[in-house]
Amino acid sequence: MKVLVLGAGQLARMMALASKPLNIDVRAYDVGSGLVVDPLSTSTTFGDLADGIAYADAITAEFEHINHDVLDVCEASGKLYPSSQAIKVGGDRRLEKALLEQSGVANANHKIVNNKTDFDDAISTLTLPLILKSALAGYDGKGQWRMTDIAQAEDIWSDIQSFIEGDVSGQQAIIAEQMVPFDREVSMVGVRSKNGETFAYPLTENHHSKGVLSVSLAVNEHQGLQAQASEAFDQIANALDYVGVLAIEFFQVGSSLLVNEIAPRVHNSGHWTQQGADTCQFENHVRAVCQKPLGSTTLVRPTAMINVLGVDTVPENILSIPSVSMHWYGKTQRPGRKMGHINVSGQDKTELLHRLALLADILPTKDFPDVADYINNLS
Repeated sequence: MKVLVLGAGQLARMMALASKPLNIDVRAYDVGSGLVVDPLSTSTTFGDLADGIAYADAITAEFEHINHDVLDVCEASGKLYPSSQAIKVGGDRRLEKALLEQSGVANANHKIVNNKTDFDDAISTLTLPLILKSALAGYDGKGQWRMTDIAQAEDIWSDIQSFIEGDVSGQQAIIAEQMVPFDREVSMVGVRSKNGETFAYPLTENHHSKGVLSVSLAVNEHQGLQAQASEAFDQIANALDYVGVLAIEFFQVGSSLLVNEIAPRVHNSGHWTQQGADTCQFENHVRAVCQKPLGSTTLVRPTAMINVLGVDTVPENILSIPSVSMHWYGKTQRPGRKMGHINVSGQDKTELLHRLALLADILPTKDFPDVADYINNLS
């Protein structure tokens, strides 16, 4: 079979690598150049979008901020999974919030802000502190404002107004959310087939640094929370008639979970599945969109993932630690850019934490700020 991925970044690359053993060929549509490329060697091209659609048996996406005209053309081919609507929901927080309400899934109190009147209503109705997020094109901590004191309102509105008016599409808005006093951030990556079968990977604990995912930890604990997250996954995936891998980020508040946001694609917090699960998220996504049987999402050993941000080298002696795997994305170095990730596993949680501590001792603090502190606090 043949798959076309919309987007030619690291997620398309990892889908292509996971597809090779299944004899599935993957090409990627580079939204920047408008060309179809080999995701493992992007200098190799295969024509334009029309050529890619004609070539593919199935079309999918590696990110949600895709031009709607492109999505509509792919949808019309009858080959796009998940649907264009599911992808659009992931790229517009207004649609996302409407979906969560429709699905009956708990999430933070919020208001949609299109203008100053909406802004004034939000700050008078919702309880401070607030986080204000762009409805479109905001990720990894970008396009966000935090309001902890009403005295900040004028300055924040001035900034938001400029942000909204600067959007050439005229479609931008803001979601004002009541900040949640959460205990930790967790995520669930799951997969749904075209016939509605769902499987969920173990709930993953996530640590962020400056708004960007730094470490994900999967140890298969807290079965009560796992059941809650699985139920939310099914409600959301079924409401979208979803096909493929879907990620849901949660806030844990005591013994309850609130949805923070969803991502209609393979996800950074699921990279640990390459070494820690029976079938990794990338293979399962391709299986789903190609309408093949789904693979097991069972955790085979506790595993953690550490993002490599903005650097293109790490000390080679990390590979002397048992069960450490390095995954580079083949990107040109740029500050803050996701350049690769490190997976480390153990036969049990104790062994994993020991190996993580060894890893933290080797990784340079300047390149991995607060990773050592987070890992040492786990033990």
